[in-house]
Amino acid sequence: MPDDVRVYWMTGCTSCLRTKEFLARHRVPFASRNVLADEAAYAELERFGLRQVPIVTRGEAWANGQVLRDVAELVGIDLGAPQVLPVAELRRRQEAILAGAARFAAQLPEESLGTLLPDRPRSHADLVYHIVNIVDAFLEHEAGIPLRYEAYFRLPPRAERAALLAYAADVEGRLAAWFDGPGRGRDWTEAAQVYYGRQSLHEFLERTVWHSGQHARQLMWVLERMGIAPDGALGPEVFAGLPMPEEVWG
Repeated sequence: MPDDVRVYWMTGCTSCLRTKEFLARHRVPFASRNVLADEAAYAELERFGLRQVPIVTRGEAWANGQVLRDVAELVGIDLGAPQVLPVAELRRRQEAILAGAARFAAQLPEESLGTLLPDRPRSHADLVYHIVNIVDAFLEHEAGIPLRYEAYFRLPPRAERAALLAYAADVEGRLAAWFDGPGRGRDWTEAAQVYYGRQSLHEFLERTVWHSGQHARQLMWVLERMGIAPDGALGPEVFAGLPMPEEVWG
């Protein structure tokens, strides 16, 4: 097993948590480098020309943690053939996640929207917006806009519950219209134009679903920490078969 593996990550990052769990599950030892807790960690990435997470390095080689296939190749794990849920099922899961996120957002007290998540400079309002924006970024890709790293760090124009719910409803409607329109004839084997490596459109959709789903789990967790039972909590059936982290936060 490699003895010089480093993982660069930040708290609350879904792909970061998944990457660390993946390496731990395969018993690959690694040095943990939280870029939010240690400014030197980002400086270490500069030799690769990188300023994003999750990144896994091994000596002078690196892989983007968004793609576990590339991480596996870097550290010598036999990953086998990927198993991706059918597109129709991914659509169903995504619609359930968006609807759930809207329900949970409606339960957040207005005065809590500016509250920051533990050890992460992201507010409750930012989290809600991020869940919806992940799906919006997929729709942007289908409108001809390649996915950039910065797209996942947008902030809500207005940190107000009504505005967040209106955004969620808008994206829900546009997603359904896309699947029932241009998406019906889409070639899902086509390469997706994403910043993090080789991905088919099918894989990009899968990532969109589990990424937004993991953050929806975090939103339920936020409510529970405030003593509020999530309205129509998303159960295991929504997440089964998706390559998600096991833990909700970390």
